[in-house]
Amino acid sequence: MKQIDARGLACPAPVLQTKSALESENPDTVEVLVDNKAAMQNVERFLGSRGFAVTVREQGDDFLVTGARESAPATAAESSAAAKDERTKIMILCATDRLGFGDDALGLKLMVNYIRTLKEMGRDLWRLVLVNNGVKMTVEGSAVLDDLKRYEKDGLTILVCGTCLDHFGLLDQKQVGQTTNMLDIVTAMQLADKVITL
Repeated sequence: MKQIDARGLACPAPVLQTKSALESENPDTVEVLVDNKAAMQNVERFLGSRGFAVTVREQGDDFLVTGARESAPATAAESSAAAKDERTKIMILCATDRLGFGDDALGLKLMVNYIRTLKEMGRDLWRLVLVNNGVKMTVEGSAVLDDLKRYEKDGLTILVCGTCLDHFGLLDQKQVGQTTNMLDIVTAMQLADKVITL
């Protein structure tokens, strides 16, 4: 069993420490102690993506994330086959809840129109990543919340920055998308054929 104390570490350090331990030691069981919900969700999702059954237990103000290996790690050939996708993979990195500068009311309207028009990209729209003010579109009161929920239901992966949600006090209010970290965002950028930044 591998034990990691990642308390006091900012995103994406808890996930990076976990990733490093899995790669160097290949444990069947790993315990990661973190001190915030964003890190807890990120480590939980990361371990789940690596074939671990994950449980989370609160310990005072901290969270103990335990992963027990359920399946063997994917071989290079399996990973390569899974990575093959015939479509163009476009990732949109959105760091704002409005488009342009000058008039905020106009910027908010333009963003609503932009989000609602994204469906015209079809299957080429591969990831929508929301950071900074962009995370505000995932909470109640957002004019595009229902649109984002529809996109997610139709198969679009929406990644929402956990550090940003935490900064704005919105972590428990997010209603759509996966809470994510910089490691996931950078990895998505590497895998995308094209990245559009707003």
